[in-house]
Amino acid sequence: MFRFFDKQLTCKMHRLQLNLFFVLFFVMKGFFLSAQEPALLHPDVIRITAFNDTVLRNMVNTKQIYDLGLDKLPQIIFWRKIMNLSPDSGIVSLAANRTIYCTKLTTSWDLLGKQGQDQFRDSLRKLYVLGDSASVLFTKGKNDFYDAKSVVPQIDRAIPIFIHQGVDPFYAQAILLIESPGKVMKSNAGAFGPFQLMKSVAIQMGLKVNKHIDERKDFEKSSWAAAKLLRTICIPYTRSMLANLGISYDENELWFRLLVLHVYHAGAGNVAKALAATDLCEGGMFLIQKLWQTKAGAFGKSSQSYSQLAIAAFLELDFELGRNLSRIN
Repeated sequence: MFRFFDKQLTCKMHRLQLNLFFVLFFVMKGFFLSAQEPALLHPDVIRITAFNDTVLRNMVNTKQIYDLGLDKLPQIIFWRKIMNLSPDSGIVSLAANRTIYCTKLTTSWDLLGKQGQDQFRDSLRKLYVLGDSASVLFTKGKNDFYDAKSVVPQIDRAIPIFIHQGVDPFYAQAILLIESPGKVMKSNAGAFGPFQLMKSVAIQMGLKVNKHIDERKDFEKSSWAAAKLLRTICIPYTRSMLANLGISYDENELWFRLLVLHVYHAGAGNVAKALAATDLCEGGMFLIQKLWQTKAGAFGKSSQSYSQLAIAAFLELDFELGRNLSRIN
């Protein structure tokens, strides 16, 4: 009799141990899948370890940039140099395609004064047989602003938020790398936070911005608002503009993503004017490169450069992560 009850008790204990094992297995499996969720839900998200850290971080794959040969374009090479150059020096370049002529100390350039700078530009136009109207620019280094390494934790945090809202995580990475990298800054125009949202836009997207609180500085809330802005305004307007021009598109192609970035930065109306001015009837990187040389409405120099900066910043991040070892010298 006692042996019978002892046997029953042993069987119950074995069943309990087995149930506990399966519970623990599924909990651990759920935790693992949760940690991998962004990579599983979006094909362009990869998981990497960064800067001798053992933590896996979410990053967006940059393969399209290399496949299209964009890392070799003079505009991209120019901006990568600017990102690595200190503000005490600057680069003299041709505005049309960012061909680099020389590097000068900022103090030396300033000492020339306007007349001396104009004479220097004229000498370059003659030397390189440029037209009198060719714009030659001096651009100071900005390594005090661009810091791809510091943005990695923010990218990691923003990607799942964007994916949860059904927004391509490419935009999270691009905007964080170029708008306010690793900092919480306020622009002269009043844009604020990691995604540089204007007050009116932030409020429209559901954030609280008043004299007592500014939720643009809250990273998660700012990420959520930026994703909503892209999902409800930037991407739909980009689709509409291309449809009106009869231009077919694939939203996974890099040129479409870069066009959306231009809308995020310059506004749909200004991008629509610039697109109309290009007089193009098909998409592709040629359309984006045409925008780099197009002015229309308030779509000016900074708007032209926006997608160039995004590409250059992606490449700089790759270099910092050791995924592509080609430093621009």
